[in-house]
Amino acid sequence: MHTVVVVVLFPALVVGSIGINYGQIANNLPTPDNVVPLLKSIGATKVKLYDADPRVLRAFAGTGVEFIVGLGNEYLSKMRDPDKALTWVKTNVQAYLPATNITCITVGNEVLTFNDTALTSNLLPAMQSLHSALVALALHNQVSVTTAHSLSVLETSYPPSAGAFRRDLAGCVSAILSFHSKTGSPFLINAYPYFAYKANPKQVSLDFVLFQPNQGIVDPATGLRYDNMLLAQIDAVHSALSGLGYKKLPVHISETGWPSKGDTDEAGATPDNAKRYNGNLIKMMMMTPRKGTPMRPNTDLNIYVFALFNENMKPGPTSERNYGLFKPDGTPAYSLGLAGIDTTTVSSNNTSTTTGGTPPSSLTPPESSSTGFLSISAAPETVRYLGLIGRRLLPLMVGIFFFSS
Repeated sequence: MHTVVVVVLFPALVVGSIGINYGQIANNLPTPDNVVPLLKSIGATKVKLYDADPRVLRAFAGTGVEFIVGLGNEYLSKMRDPDKALTWVKTNVQAYLPATNITCITVGNEVLTFNDTALTSNLLPAMQSLHSALVALALHNQVSVTTAHSLSVLETSYPPSAGAFRRDLAGCVSAILSFHSKTGSPFLINAYPYFAYKANPKQVSLDFVLFQPNQGIVDPATGLRYDNMLLAQIDAVHSALSGLGYKKLPVHISETGWPSKGDTDEAGATPDNAKRYNGNLIKMMMMTPRKGTPMRPNTDLNIYVFALFNENMKPGPTSERNYGLFKPDGTPAYSLGLAGIDTTTVSSNNTSTTTGGTPPSSLTPPESSSTGFLSISAAPETVRYLGLIGRRLLPLMVGIFFFSS
C-alpha cells in the first residue's frame, strides 16, 4: 500500500532540546524510517521509547538523536538475573552502538505507585544488574540506568519548598537515590498538570496550568514566585530530594503533555488547551537565556513531551488516544502556534502495525508488550491498572495550588 506522510516543518531551533516520547500502541503509524524525517523537521534531538524496538533503533542509526530505551514492568524479575541482564544489554543496546545514540535505559515505569511488593522489590536489583552489565561491556560511561516515577511518590508538594517523599516509600526511594548518586544517572518524574485541572476544573486556574499570564503563587518559606504548576511540581521534587540528602541529583521530566480530545467528563481536553500547554512549554524551553525552575534557575530543564503520535489502540478514556502532537499521517493534531511552519510530503510504502516494540529475543514476552504501564486515577493515592494505557500520574497533592482564576 502506498501511503503519503505529510511532514510539518518547524524551524530546526524550535524544539532543539525538547525530548519526545515515541509510543506505538497503534495500528496506523508510519514506519520508523518515515518517522526520522518527521522528528528532524521539528528539530527534536531526544527520543524516549517504552521498549527497545529494533526497527526504530536501526532507522535512527547515524542521526545523532539521543535515545532512551525501556524495559517494561513485566521484565523486572528476569532482569535480577545478571546473565539475563547482560544478554539483554548485548542484544538491545550494544548491538546498536555507536551508530544509534542510546544514552539511557529506563527500568519499569511508575513502579513504586503500583503498590506491588514483589514488583517494588525487583526494581533496584534489576537496575543494579543492568548497570553491572554495562560496566562489564565498558558502556557505563555512555549509557545510564534509571526508572521513571509518578508524582504520587510525594507525600507533600505544597509549598514546593516542603516537598517530601511518602514515608512508606522512604526506604526504597533512598536506596534508589543512592544508586543514582553512585552511577551518575538522573531522577525521572512523570508530571501532568492536566490531571489536576481535570479533577477540579472549577478550582484549578486553567491559566496556571497552561503557562498563561496569571497571578501565580508565592512559596511562603522561600518567597519564590511560581506562575505555572509544572515548575512548582518540579521544585517540590527538588525539595524532596534535598530532604533525603540528594540536593545535587539531576531531575528530568520523563513525561508531560496535554490531550487534544477527551470524553465529556474529561474537562480541559481540547485542541486549544493542548496547543497552549505544549506550545507554551516549548517556547519556555527555547527562551534565551535558558531558565530552570525558581528553586534551580541555573539548572537545565530536560523535558520529554508526551507524545509524538495519537495512538489509536490505547484503551481507557478518549484522552488516552489523543496526547499526540501529530496524527499518524504526520500532520499536526493541532497547531502549536509557533512561527515559521510550512509543509512537505514524504512518501512511504507502508505503515506499521504494532502494539509496542519487539521484545527481547532472549525473553519470552507476556501477552502485552513491554509498553504495558500503570494508570493512576484522578483520586489521590488511588491506583488502577488499565493494561496498555501508559503512564498517568496525578499530583493532586498540589491541591493547594487550586485557586480561582
